[in-house]
Amino acid sequence: MNSQQMLMMLPGIQPNELHLIQSITKEMTEAEQQQFFSMYSTKRKEQQTLLIMALIGFLGVAGIHRFVIGEIGMGIIYLLTAGFCGIGTIIDIVNMSSMTFNFNQKQALETANMVKMMSR
Repeated sequence: MNSQQMLMMLPGIQPNELHLIQSITKEMTEAEQQQFFSMYSTKRKEQQTLLIMALIGFLGVAGIHRFVIGEIGMGIIYLLTAGFCGIGTIIDIVNMSSMTFNFNQKQALETANMVKMMSR
């Protein structure tokens, strides 16, 4: 599967995420790649979605973006401290690209391992 087809299946994909997925799927068969993409597309998060959730934090529901990426402890702390008085939320907005990539990287590796286990 070429990069153009990957872009069509995963809207909003960033170049570093595309490179990661290409390296993960290069040794997979066509069927494994299809299975990987169908599973991964439901697990990954888009940067814009998380950014909107972080901005909602300024309206009083701080930490929603942390809950969504699976950081429950930090989400609770953000909720109780109003996002560290807004400073933590601002820092998260600045670092949203790396937070999103780290979450998607973890999901891609977990999905690749699941596909490998299922194909055995």
